Amino acid sequence: MSETEDHLPRVRRICLAMPDTWEKLSHGAPTFFVKKSVFAMYVQNHHSDGHIAVWLPVPPGEQPALIAEDPATYYHPPYVGVKGWVGIELSRVDDETLGAHLTEARRLIANKTNKKR
Repeated sequence: MSETEDHLPRVRRICLAMPDTWEKLSHGAPTFFVKKSVFAMYVQNHHSDGHIAVWLPVPPGEQPALIAEDPATYYHPPYVGVKGWVGIELSRVDDETLGAHLTEARRLIANKTNKKR
């Protein structure tokens, strides 16, 4: 995949194949929800930062480990990075890796949603 390729169809295909997920534009970005909670955002050159990425939550402690292990692929995104989310450069991950991250993000958010009830 090239760095300038539009990765949205790929992200959309993976996210919308999961149960109880849907998409809408939020804060100017295609955003994916499980029930009423966000589990992933697709960003393309957000505020001219050069990233074509997805932002998503990861398990506690995983964000710094991912960034340290591969800083060209993973980064601390604005706004949600302080909540333990990570940015993933889409040109640097294959569908299997991306799907695993998105599936885990959806699971984390769905579990939080279920605990609120």
